[in-house]
Amino acid sequence: MVTNGASRINFITVILTGSSTRSWQPIMTAITNTLSYWLNWRFLVCSLFLLAYLALATILICKFEGQRRSRNQDRENQEVAPGVIYEEEAWSTCFKCIHPAWLLAFRMFAFITLLTLLVINVIVDGIGIFIFYTQWTFTLITIYFLFGSAISIYGCKKIWAQARGDSPYHVSSDIEQGAEITPTPGETTVASNESQHFDDRKIAGPWIYTFQIIYQASAGAAVLTDLVFWIILFPFITSRLFQLQMLVICMHSVNVVFLLGDTILNCLRLPFFRIAYFFLWTCIYVLSQWVLHAYSNIPWPYPFLDLTPAYAPLWYLGVGMMHLPAYGIYALVVRLKEVIYSRLFPESYRKFT
Repeated sequence: MVTNGASRINFITVILTGSSTRSWQPIMTAITNTLSYWLNWRFLVCSLFLLAYLALATILICKFEGQRRSRNQDRENQEVAPGVIYEEEAWSTCFKCIHPAWLLAFRMFAFITLLTLLVINVIVDGIGIFIFYTQWTFTLITIYFLFGSAISIYGCKKIWAQARGDSPYHVSSDIEQGAEITPTPGETTVASNESQHFDDRKIAGPWIYTFQIIYQASAGAAVLTDLVFWIILFPFITSRLFQLQMLVICMHSVNVVFLLGDTILNCLRLPFFRIAYFFLWTCIYVLSQWVLHAYSNIPWPYPFLDLTPAYAPLWYLGVGMMHLPAYGIYALVVRLKEVIYSRLFPESYRKFT
């Protein structure tokens, strides 16, 4: 029994450090698969925090998601409700002069690169890496680019089909041409009515809504993962002579780089209420860890998940609160992009609002 427990700890150590000979390893503070570990006030308080996050996410989704607000708006008001997603948003570029095929190429390149890194990570450290939030988020971002590539292929096919006259669906002429359109004086009426175009565009189906949700959950999770690693875990690890591997650096940087690259090109919005999906994503991860550790006595992947210390509820509260600046940072980047692009390139910038 002791040998089996020691082998489990050694296995997790190899996952964390890439080698069983590293000087830093997780510490078993208590046996997790016993009732005494879970039936206490610390677990009760942490559970209340988790329920509060879930309740907040549910309220935000029920209040703002989908077309609920747009149905009550006056038809003369062309402003898009924050919960409404148009189909073209998922595969269009934010500039009229850039063809969506460029976004497709970027998404395919990002998917291949991220998938390669993930496969290498599994080969080097084993399937057990998926105990970590980093790998959960990295996998989610990889799925996002796979999903995005498929949607971009669909969008490009619609554009090319319409160019041949084979498609019954409407695609904006500026998207089809992939070139900046500067209206002449005789065309000003058409240009002024461009915003009315959006009411006639196809509302996104469930697949594109899912794609948008993955994008927004990934944005917050990637920022949170990298902030926690570089600000909290990295100094702790290096203080114990941990040799940082290039693969570890890539897993905690490339994800955000590719997401930012996609954000620079795409038309996707980032309404703040969709932080709800970010909370849901983290709650699902924490619940899975609770179930895993209730069943198996293994070290916690992160010290702030351990329920043994008296200050454990403060960790859960603090990490939960970190979701606000993590998502806020990315939302600020998207907002700055919109402001800068609309001011520097007012004629060619495309905004779905």
